[in-house]
This record gives sequence, C-alpha cells and structure tokens, in this order.
Amino acid sequence: MRKGLFKRGPGSRKSVNAAVVVMSVAVGTTAAAPLAPGQTASDVALEWYDTTADTVNAAGIPASAQVTKNRMWAISWLAAARAVRPELGAGQSREYEQAALASAVHAALSDLVPSRKAELDAALDRSLERIPDGPAEDRGVRVGREQAHLVLAGRENDGLDPASVNMPYQPPQPAPGVWQPTPPAYGAAIQAGARYAKPFLLDDPAQFRLGPPPELGSERYRIDLAEVRALGVAGSSVRTEEQTRTAKFWEQSTQVAYTGVLRAALEQSRQPLFKRAAMVAIFNVALVDTQIATSDSKYTYTRWRPVTAIRAADDGDGDPNTTPDPNWTPEATTPLHPDYPSGHNTYAGAAEAVLTALTGVRPAEPVTIGSSTAPGEFRTYAKWSELTAEVVDARVWSGLHTRTADEAGALLGREVAEHDVRMASQLLR
Repeated sequence: MRKGLFKRGPGSRKSVNAAVVVMSVAVGTTAAAPLAPGQTASDVALEWYDTTADTVNAAGIPASAQVTKNRMWAISWLAAARAVRPELGAGQSREYEQAALASAVHAALSDLVPSRKAELDAALDRSLERIPDGPAEDRGVRVGREQAHLVLAGRENDGLDPASVNMPYQPPQPAPGVWQPTPPAYGAAIQAGARYAKPFLLDDPAQFRLGPPPELGSERYRIDLAEVRALGVAGSSVRTEEQTRTAKFWEQSTQVAYTGVLRAALEQSRQPLFKRAAMVAIFNVALVDTQIATSDSKYTYTRWRPVTAIRAADDGDGDPNTTPDPNWTPEATTPLHPDYPSGHNTYAGAAEAVLTALTGVRPAEPVTIGSSTAPGEFRTYAKWSELTAEVVDARVWSGLHTRTADEAGALLGREVAEHDVRMASQLLR
C-alpha cells in the first residue's frame, strides 16, 4: 500500500513500456495490416463483441453497479481467450477457433443473463452455420463451453453482484471534509461494497490505495475548490461553451463510452484471434480490478464532494469573510459516493493503460465515439491519453470533482491496469 498523495511504494508501478514488453508475447500490438488468418469478412470477434454489448445492455444492471457489467465482459471473454489460446488451438483450423470463441461467449453469457438465452442461441446458430460441420467445429463448441464453465466457477460468489456492490453504508458523522449524502436526492451511498469484492489479479483491494487527499486549508485544497467553484457551477459565467459541451459529453457512463473505444481497437487489430480475444478480456479484467480499488480509496478517505464543501463555505483559506453559498449547484448531478478519487478517471486511466500496453500510444486510426448524455455529438481521439485528459477536465467543469480527485483517479487506474497487464498470463493459461 502506498503512503502519501501520489507517492508510489517500491515496486508498485512499472512503466507502460515495461508492460508492453511483457505482454507482447501474450497479446501483441495492434498495427494496420492485412487480415490475419481466421479474421474474415464475417469477423467472429466483432460479431460476439456486439452480441456481448447487446446482452450486457439488456441485463437490467443498475448504473450504480457498473462494475457488474465489466465482470460479465471479463468472464465471457476470458473464457473465449482461453478457448482459442495456442495451447488448445495448436494445429487446429480457423473453424475450430471460430466455434470455440462463439461457444465460449455464448455459454458464459447464457449463464450470466439467462433472460437473453433465445437471442444468444440465435446468435450462436448464425455463427455455427458459417462453419462446416465436422470434428473442428465439434471440438470448438465443446472446448468453448468447458472454458466458460471453468471461468464461471472460479468467479462464483465474488461479491460483484449489484446487491453486494451497493451494500448498505452508514455515512460518518458530519464534519469538515467528510462525505455526506449530496443534493438533490441526498440518497444512500453507492458502490461501498465493491471494496470487499474478489479481484481478478490484485493481491488485495488496497494494493494500490492512494495516499490521503490534500489537507483542508492547504494551498492545493484552496486551489482545487476555487477552480471547481468558479468553473463547475451550473450556468457558470466563466466556463466556455466548449468546456460546457465537454462536461456534458462525459456525464455518460464510462463503461458505455469505452465499450465503443475498445470496439474500435478490436476492429482495427490485425492480430490472430487469440490476441484479439485476450485484449477484450484483459481490458475488462483490469477495469473490474480498478473499480474495486477505487471503492477502497473512496471509502478509506470519505472526502466530501465539492457541493458539500462549497455550500459550507469551507474554501480552506481561513478567511472569516468567506461567504457561504448554500445555493451553489454543480453543472451536473453529483453521484452518491465520495469525491476522492474520481471513478470516471480511474476508469479512463485504466483503459488508457491497457490500450497503450496492447496497441501502442495511439490507435491505428483515430477513434470516434458518441455520448448518451450529449445526443448527436461525436468526438475523435488520435491518442488514448487524449480521452483521459478530457475526462479529467470534464469532471471539474461538471462541478463533480476537484482536479486532485481527477488526477489521482487517473493515476490509480493506470497503476492497477499496468499491474494487471503484467500479470495477465496467469489468467490466460
């Protein structure tokens, strides 16, 4: 566990370049090239990626349990990667690989979302209809199902169901700096139980716990709160139109946004099927572990949200003339959990680290995504780090987080993800 804000303990973090070296053997990097063997016009990986997205979206998982959605992705695609890994697929035809991937994802999702069995069965039928009947198809179906059942058994009772993630939480007694339910709903805290869940690759949820946030009254605290007070207020007169649009764009769920980002990386990849399936699996494994680690840091420090601090007029400067602003309202509605670190930014930092390790610092072609909270707007990114930088700013301009909480979140996400990339071979064998 690390001590002190932004400090790293010995050996707690290696560079992204080190992660690239380690994972190049297991996963490889993305580059524009002709289609790899087994990657046809009917791309089984993209086909089942889209089926997974449709299934997860239809599962009825509440927004407060976003990590449960990443768990579904991680389980189904970890099964797929194992089913087509070289040890099992050596000497097998592309027909085997396609049947194995489709059957693995199908079997896992059918268990996780039984209400979608009819749709999943139909999707599997479509995939298998393109594969000639014979031993390769039969073995692929069998191995895919076996791997799905093994992964599911290994994740049973892991504490990532919505009820466990959102277990009841009794907030601390009100005090300066301490999180309390926020307006307008003043609802119960969410995601407090994720810190007790079983990680995929972390030794412990607290393995990369952040150091404490800035002390109340410190220079950094005053700067942070002054920035969000001016730029994050609803209808701010100093926030530019572009800043407002950016804030609105990133009100959306990061899980939803990065589903599109990862799909673009998968579509651009010209790597063999195993490496492409492994990319999807590792991405979601890292995002599960990141959200567990996020809950650990959030509920260790229980730092109050900007709306609570500003309405209490605690700018931390000791100025007796500081005027409370009991009507201060952020541009966006504050989520019901502590400020430090920002969950949007732990997600962004982790996604950036995985994609950088497995594809390089930039996609083969710029990636364009939309937003459920800014209909009709699309943004294009030429580097993975550009998304993170934008999310850091957006959550300040939304009035939801201090910049310290955003930057610390991105750091935490990167550290967890880089660790998981280094350790991923443990899950892929």
